[in-house]
Amino acid sequence: MFTDSHLAPYAAQSSLSRGRRFQEDAPSSRSAFQRDRDRIIHCTAFRRLEYKTQVFVNHEGDLFRTRLTHSIEVAQIARSIARNLRLNEDLVEAISLAHDLGHTPFGHAGQDALNACMKEFGGFEHNLQSLRVVDILEERYAGFEGLNLSFETREGILKHCSLQHARELGELGERFILKKQPSLEAQLCNLADEIAYNNHDIDDGLRSGLLTEQQMMEVDLFARFRREVMQLHPDVSGRRAISETIRRMINYLITDLIQTSEQKIAEYKPQTIEDVRAAPAMIAFSTQVAQEAKILKQFLYEHLYRHYLVNRMSHKAKNTVREIFAVMLAEPNLIPPDYRVHRGHDQQRWMMQQTRRIADYIAGMTDRFAMREHRRLFLIEEI
Repeated sequence: MFTDSHLAPYAAQSSLSRGRRFQEDAPSSRSAFQRDRDRIIHCTAFRRLEYKTQVFVNHEGDLFRTRLTHSIEVAQIARSIARNLRLNEDLVEAISLAHDLGHTPFGHAGQDALNACMKEFGGFEHNLQSLRVVDILEERYAGFEGLNLSFETREGILKHCSLQHARELGELGERFILKKQPSLEAQLCNLADEIAYNNHDIDDGLRSGLLTEQQMMEVDLFARFRREVMQLHPDVSGRRAISETIRRMINYLITDLIQTSEQKIAEYKPQTIEDVRAAPAMIAFSTQVAQEAKILKQFLYEHLYRHYLVNRMSHKAKNTVREIFAVMLAEPNLIPPDYRVHRGHDQQRWMMQQTRRIADYIAGMTDRFAMREHRRLFLIEEI
């Protein structure tokens, strides 16, 4: 029988989970959160992450991160932190692996374009879409829609949510309305995500040539550890020196996060997960490290994410998403049958449902599928 006896009392206990939307017998050889993780790994949306953009569009190179490799890196970082804090490693792994399931093709450019297309129809939020994937869109089980994940995993997936949408989510949306915190595991995953993407985007930016080491030396967080590597390993250069620098940065951020979180937990003294929900956020960086991470993020935004070559691809990506959405909305017969909504007497209701299904279709595309679908729709020689 699986037990959570090794966990802190304020950690998420699988035996005390708020349960699933549809009742199922408890698994005999694994925890509820292990079952969640396993279902996520085997689902279609998870496999598609291999061909979805992180920063660089998938066809631009085989060595750059994708949404899949990013999710795996987040899970590794999150599990390491969770173990040190005696939190539930299985839950943080499930949340980490599922947190980007609803992301569109072409990264944030695709998301921004789809949100603009859906502005009059409820908008598009990738966290909500990730929840929609695991609650409704995955088709694997005879007894229910979606993956029927535990409440705690679904709570962790929903990192952000507007108040309007929170009111539609019942128990899952209450914390946004009441301004309460999610579990420590969910809080942890949010910052593990930040650690992962900031550091691997440096790696990919340098590998691509869009960033230079000279530029990165303007960022104190990077420069400090790069000089440390040069001092300790003067004969090491190139990729090995960069990897060693980034490894030390990640370790620095993780160590600070663990130490600061331990201090906050000791300060607020939670005894149960409900104490966690009622307290301020307890998983955090120190003030100094939070500022260093903020400066790094601002640097990457200016020098990498807004680089003219990235902007060119983002521009094309947004056009691709907008044009697919527009033509399918104008000509519903172009929509694949599985995503077509029967037109009833209520035109407004039909429009809301049909636009949402178009958004589901586009959000589920990989980068290369979206490019191919665009050619099929607009180039006469494509079928």
